Amino acid sequence: MTGTALFALSAQFLRYALCGLIATASDAAVFYVLSWRVWPALRADDPLGRRLRLRLRPVDEHQRAARFLVNNAVAFLVSNLVGYALNTAFVFTRGRHPRPLELALFFAVSAVSMALGSFTGWALIRAAGWGTTPAYAAKIAASLLMNFAGRKWIVFLG
Repeated sequence: MTGTALFALSAQFLRYALCGLIATASDAAVFYVLSWRVWPALRADDPLGRRLRLRLRPVDEHQRAARFLVNNAVAFLVSNLVGYALNTAFVFTRGRHPRPLELALFFAVSAVSMALGSFTGWALIRAAGWGTTPAYAAKIAASLLMNFAGRKWIVFLG
């Protein structure tokens, strides 16, 4: 890979990371609002809950793990619409596929990484007793590079 190509890839990854930060923020906002107010999934000792001084309802561990998955699924839909709009506007070149197929592939790549990341978070809660926030962070970390690679080489022109 030439220096110019490496620079272009680095610049693209930086744009991707910035857009990803916005999409991740929308994911986190939806996830935490749902986990706090709609389908409670936060323990009383959750670091974000303590930091924000949220009033958290008690929830048993089995329900918490299941709700983690439900809340992630809803947040996934919202954040991927945000991510698709940002990625097509600022990061990748459209045109490899017709728009409906492109959008379906975008969601498919995201779904695979979200499923693997969510399973990781669920397992960390159920098997290792991790808190919701560290499990959520592990899910995010498990998704970043897989999404970039899938979107760059499968969904878009590059």
